[in-house]
Amino acid sequence: MPPERERLTRMLFEEYIALYAARDARLLERFSENFSGFSGSSDKLVKSRAEWIELTRQDFAQVPERIGIEMVDLFVQDLGQNLLAATAFFHIHLPIPDALFARETARKVVLFRREGGPGENAGGWKIAHVSVSIPFGKARSGEIYPVEELRQRNRELEALVAERTLALAQANHRLELLSNTDGLTGIANRRHFDDALAHEWARAQRGGTPLALILLDVDVFKHFNDHYGHLAGDACLQALAVTLAQTGARREGELVARFGGEEFVVLLPGSDLPAAAEVARHIQAAIQQLALPHEGAPHGIVTVSFGVASQQPQRDQLPEELVRQADRAMYRAKQGGRNRIELTPA
Repeated sequence: MPPERERLTRMLFEEYIALYAARDARLLERFSENFSGFSGSSDKLVKSRAEWIELTRQDFAQVPERIGIEMVDLFVQDLGQNLLAATAFFHIHLPIPDALFARETARKVVLFRREGGPGENAGGWKIAHVSVSIPFGKARSGEIYPVEELRQRNRELEALVAERTLALAQANHRLELLSNTDGLTGIANRRHFDDALAHEWARAQRGGTPLALILLDVDVFKHFNDHYGHLAGDACLQALAVTLAQTGARREGELVARFGGEEFVVLLPGSDLPAAAEVARHIQAAIQQLALPHEGAPHGIVTVSFGVASQQPQRDQLPEELVRQADRAMYRAKQGGRNRIELTPA
């Protein structure tokens, strides 16, 4: 094929594809009076210029926004003095989300016939035939592209993504709960407590408010396990955890957690020492009402020793200081005979 004829064919095709992609109505003027065409969205052979113009207008009306034509390859042919052909392979990017159009390859064959006067100028060339092959299934009646099918599929995908996103969020929430929950007692674990203490400590520093902590330990619990067995010991801890959850954390931000072994903590933001001591007495009374048998304890039932601390955090202090204060107070309760509540000196 002579280079000038190849350049002409490519120029004619590029002009055609530019007008088509831009949804430019001037394309309608380029169709030959002796036109035939085949649209990949239907199985009907078009035999008239008027009918093809109607299809093109329908195409432009269905997708009025510019579409993207990503060329993969282009072959040109010289079929005679007055007939040129271009076969293009390309991807279509519609202005709606759809990976299929962007991925699959469409084919378009365009024949150009010279119907003007002599010469190799583009002005005398008309589009005599267009054949389009789009491997996306047939369009519905009144469509050129199967846009409604694509939109329905997108809606289904969006619904599926939303469903999977919700399921993932729920699963992550369950994992977070598991990671922050003590497996035996069902209340907050040490990790959750450490996070909550750091958060509330920083908030109390900013607000200049007190933060209280109750540390409690089951009295002579080793003897309980040795005498009744570890399964009974687990049941005892579970019963205490339920009682703590019901009596120890009554306001937003308050937290009951298993500190480790037979030790529990109650975090009380905004509570001074007298208020925290009152909570400890309330917990002590509730545990005594359980009357869990413990023949190795001084009173014959399960009892608990309490250490209570409260302070207004200062900038140069760390939250571990509050835990140390409560631990020292609890140690005094143990040394003083158990089943006692000891307060950190003000």
